[in-house]
Amino acid sequence: MGMGFINMKLASKKPLLPLKGVRVLSLSLNLPGPAAMMRCRQMGATCVKLEPPAPAGSPSGASGDPMGLYNRKAYETLHQGVRIATADLKTEIGQKALHRELAKADVLLTSFRPSALTKLGLDWKALHKQYPTLSQIAIVGAPGVRAEEPGHDLTYLAENGLVNGLDLPPTLYADMGGSLMTSEAVLQALLIQRQKGKGSYLEVALSEAAGYLALPRNWGLTQDGAAVGGGHAGYRVYLCKDGRVAVAALEPHFAKSLCAAAGLPYANILTMLAPATHQSIATYLLGRTRKALDALAVEKDIPLYTLAK
Repeated sequence: MGMGFINMKLASKKPLLPLKGVRVLSLSLNLPGPAAMMRCRQMGATCVKLEPPAPAGSPSGASGDPMGLYNRKAYETLHQGVRIATADLKTEIGQKALHRELAKADVLLTSFRPSALTKLGLDWKALHKQYPTLSQIAIVGAPGVRAEEPGHDLTYLAENGLVNGLDLPPTLYADMGGSLMTSEAVLQALLIQRQKGKGSYLEVALSEAAGYLALPRNWGLTQDGAAVGGGHAGYRVYLCKDGRVAVAALEPHFAKSLCAAAGLPYANILTMLAPATHQSIATYLLGRTRKALDALAVEKDIPLYTLAK
């Protein structure tokens, strides 16, 4: 069972709030920065966000963050409990609003190219001189000299071999992976602050987040025919009578239970790699309904999840 910050609690039922008392200021738009800010808020941080004015012609009350136009539900979820203010950082008034918030912040989240940060007076050297205890987490597309290159989640996934055929990936892996790395960087920066008494600059590249997610594939773990790439008969998606079933009977005791249900002998892992085992399990599952397989999972302690067609 997965465990996230939303549900993670102590035995006393009190939520874990390691960032209580920490103030995070975000200038980030779209998904990675706001998702990281959401994680920080769930850990107890006080979160403030400055957004640019909404584009001309936008509906009344529209957000200056494009996510507010793409998907209002996502925007509202990402910003629950966040104080949002509008500030045009290209104006003197907007700069004054920004620096009022910077003076109170512990961590600044940005998602601009380095050249844009410089134009806004937010390059690290100047920022650190003015606010020595402030840390900055800069979300960029690609690291180092590539930080000025244009790109988005899809291009970073493609670069790391995570786009198959013409289908779009089912979710925004690089953005969400980058958001987790960003919230991790916030924790790192705060530890450094406490150890050295000064702020630090940390860069999070979405292309590197995609590369991190791609490591199992690069290692060969999920390549076609590998154990978790379809080679193991207990770790595959099969058709069943009225849908599909994702089977994850990878460990020997799970594989043995699956084989027993299908009426197959189990000797060792070689059993699960044999083509005949694949065929027999496929035939067995094809003859069962989702309801029957759900019951089988509980009765025989087999990790599987049924899906509609």
